[in-house]
Amino acid sequence: MHITHLSLQDFRSYKVLELPLETKQSIFIGENGEGKTNIIEAIMYLSLLSSHRVSQDVPLIKLGAEQAYIRAKVLQDERTQLIELEINSNKANRAKVNQNPVRSQKEILGITQAIAFSPEDLDLVRGDPNERRAFIDQLLIQRNPRMSGVITDYERALKQRNALLKSRASFQTLEPWDEHLIKFGSELIASRIELIEVLQPYFINAYKNLAEKKPAGINYKSNIDKLSNNRELNQVLLKTKLTEVREQERDRGITLVGPHRDDVLLSLGDHQVKGYASHGESWSIALALRLASFQLLKEEGNRPILILDDVFSELDEARREKLVQLAEEAEQTFITVAVESDLPKSLNGVRYLVKSGTVKKL
Repeated sequence: MHITHLSLQDFRSYKVLELPLETKQSIFIGENGEGKTNIIEAIMYLSLLSSHRVSQDVPLIKLGAEQAYIRAKVLQDERTQLIELEINSNKANRAKVNQNPVRSQKEILGITQAIAFSPEDLDLVRGDPNERRAFIDQLLIQRNPRMSGVITDYERALKQRNALLKSRASFQTLEPWDEHLIKFGSELIASRIELIEVLQPYFINAYKNLAEKKPAGINYKSNIDKLSNNRELNQVLLKTKLTEVREQERDRGITLVGPHRDDVLLSLGDHQVKGYASHGESWSIALALRLASFQLLKEEGNRPILILDDVFSELDEARREKLVQLAEEAEQTFITVAVESDLPKSLNGVRYLVKSGTVKKL
């Protein structure tokens, strides 16, 4: 797949941007704060319906505007689709496909697939568990857009259940939300475990190909024993655990078990990566996670867009060349750099200068 035209209106620093795009590599060069990463953010929003930089939509809307718009023509298998997104600060976002309104913006999930690697990816290694949960959940949605609804339903049940726990509601009042939490939580856990099992060989191989000597590993970590990719079994285990911690939850006013408390465990040899890996090893782990995600989607018959956002300055020559090889494999790659000299000499592509909210082809 590739985007043939990107339009932005009142999105971040852009009042209006009309950007025709070619296949293969598009390289955006500009100093920090000039707007190059805003282009990347718009593409990722098409893919995930969320920003990879901020948790709320309000910062995406240009100051003084009421809405922001992202429009993209996406070509796949000789078929072009026009995606239009209206992002609002105080009401539901709206979407159109080929100028036809859709009931929910989630209906556009899967039309655009993108894998992005950025300096913030070090948080996957060094950050809190929520960073790794977000990583695996985003990949879940890319593979199966229906999972977006499961995650939303789980989060809604969790929010309601926590509100009832804080108000010290009766256990009888909690029961309907327990059922929702168990149903959607068990499916989310099973899907995460299944994905990690499939992703694991790609991750191990990607890390090994970065010329790293220690073997890398990725596993699911939970405070519930014997979880698996079996949804029905997970329901039994989650229900049993909720019963065990019921009084503790009542005392603390919060849900203590479920996928919102789990983690993705990254390891090097016999050690956990967090707190053990060197700076270079941490970069390799983060890079291997993205490389593995890209290869998995590709092997499953997809052709995801590759995004390399301001990462070349952070990497040594060997890791740079690995990304160049990947860029050659991708049908379309978007690259941002602050300084043109940071680009590997072997990297070809159309180059654009980004300055003060304008984009000029070089």
